[in-house]
Amino acid sequence: MVKVIASSIRKGNVIDSDGKLYVVLTAENFHPGKGTPVTQVNMRRISDGVKVSERWRTTEQVERAYVEDTPHQFLYEDGEGFHFMNPANYDQVAVDAETMGDQKAYLQEAMTVTLSMHEGIALAVELPRHVTLEIMETEPVVKGQTASSSYKPAMLSNGVRTMVPPHVNAGTRVVIMTEDNSYVERAKD
Repeated sequence: MVKVIASSIRKGNVIDSDGKLYVVLTAENFHPGKGTPVTQVNMRRISDGVKVSERWRTTEQVERAYVEDTPHQFLYEDGEGFHFMNPANYDQVAVDAETMGDQKAYLQEAMTVTLSMHEGIALAVELPRHVTLEIMETEPVVKGQTASSSYKPAMLSNGVRTMVPPHVNAGTRVVIMTEDNSYVERAKD
């Protein structure tokens, strides 16, 4: 266990609180005009999946569990969950749907992700920052829209909705940021 200050906690970190392990879902630092700055952390208890909200002073010491981040390759999904393989030693790990969360929409065959492992159990999955997907359908451009700041809704090949510039049409391959489903650029392939 390593003690860190509360303001350095980030999404995906594993915290040891009261002898139980929690994975951080969100962490936000608040600096009010008066009073002490605090860190608001929403986390999920690993043992039973219960979600907990905790607030610490930003300078308070919090125990962070040792977690090994290792690259794994996505193999397939079945009733047990999502299966990944460590390319270094060919060990396979199953990750349940709750741990995957909304990120499962971006999983692609043979995609390399980073698994946060603690004592052989996958606690969190970190996808690549960008993925390339195809636009399945978009709304037509409204006459008079300028290209500078207007975006139109589009449906991606994985079923996720996003906003794209007016010049992007159905069938175009685009790069999407996995964190917030936002359009980055047209794919260069």
